[in-house]
Amino acid sequence: MVDHKLNLPLGEKTAYKAEYDPALLCPFPRQIKRDEIGVAEDLPFSGYDIWNAFELSWLNLKGKPVVAMGEFHIPCESPNLVESKSFKLYLNSFNQTCFSGFEQVEALLVKDLCDVCGAPILVRLFDSRQFDTAKLQSFPGTCIDGLDIEVKGYSLNPALLKNATDSECRVEEELYSHLLKSNCLVTNQPDWGSVLIRYCGRKIDQESLLRYLISFRQHNEFHEQCVERIFMDLMRHCQPERLTVYARYTRRGGLDINPFRSNYEDKIENLRLARQ
Repeated sequence: MVDHKLNLPLGEKTAYKAEYDPALLCPFPRQIKRDEIGVAEDLPFSGYDIWNAFELSWLNLKGKPVVAMGEFHIPCESPNLVESKSFKLYLNSFNQTCFSGFEQVEALLVKDLCDVCGAPILVRLFDSRQFDTAKLQSFPGTCIDGLDIEVKGYSLNPALLKNATDSECRVEEELYSHLLKSNCLVTNQPDWGSVLIRYCGRKIDQESLLRYLISFRQHNEFHEQCVERIFMDLMRHCQPERLTVYARYTRRGGLDINPFRSNYEDKIENLRLARQ
């Protein structure tokens, strides 16, 4: 459970401020949950969390509203992640504030997020003339959702990955599923996602992998933590030589969170799936 001494605005009735207030941002130390899944401070992966903001607006110096979309890359090496409700409240605080232009807003976003996360943050803003460039895409590889499996449990079960590899068969493949579902760490609200697993090594049994991903269905954890847990469980039980785990979650409050972790890739495309 979350330590409420962290003062996160989770499950609380909150007033929405309409004027810029960076104090609304709440950090959550990543190491709290990493200790639980056996991730040391010397990380076994690299990557970042891609946040997309679809409800971003402010006023120009004449009082006319401006609308934009934002893309934020928060490195997994940052000491803190941003609690999502606080991020939403923070972005809403721009709504009735006047700014000189995109450059000023972007500079504030970079500064405030860097201060909270404790690491450099990449920020990109897109004006309304660029909205049409946001096209729907699909994960590469093979979707495993059509497997005709029997599912008997919906509680997190990494043991489903034990003995799930074929020692005689070495492959490079990309597998994905849209059946990932977890729940908010405190509010229990459902988090719906799709996950791509790209690996090189002994072939992973697809039925075992799908049952494992489905076992998150009643699990309470933040998006970023779920992806790191998947990465660590696959490394422990399947021991791939190379591994990437990339999840795309549906948005809530105008924000989607898309964690990417890999032990061999440095970057990933910010592709937008149909449910996003």
